[in-house]
Amino acid sequence: ESWAHQLSPRGFEMFAKPAAQKAIKIMKDKYPDVPVIYFANGGSSYLELQRDMGCDMIAVDWAVDMAEARKILGPDVAISGNLDPTVLFGSKEQIEQAVRDCIDKAGGPGKHLLNLGHGVMQGTPEEAVGWLVDECKRYKGKDA
Repeated sequence: ESWAHQLSPRGFEMFAKPAAQKAIKIMKDKYPDVPVIYFANGGSSYLELQRDMGCDMIAVDWAVDMAEARKILGPDVAISGNLDPTVLFGSKEQIEQAVRDCIDKAGGPGKHLLNLGHGVMQGTPEEAVGWLVDECKRYKGKDA
């Protein structure tokens, strides 16, 4: 939902949510084994309205703390996100720490799909993307 940030929670619930749920149902009916991830750009202020979208995973942007997103969505909702894309302009150490923090706040390795909150920004150093990917592969959790 590219324009979710333009909607109030009531507007989302009245207009965008029913349309998205209809689209998700059509996809799931035709392709039941294909995972569907729902992303409402800027919709992190009303995550509680997204729990029942009918999708396989909810993606969240970086405007909400991952621990808060996990708390709102609950432990049984698959979640994706939510590193701030600007972190990729930081140092290797800052990127690695941001990866670890996000994974831990989501519940630990295997509890969510880590990615950026909304894409790679123009001008992002390619090396920084590599550091992010490498740390995602390497990190086994704070208790490992």
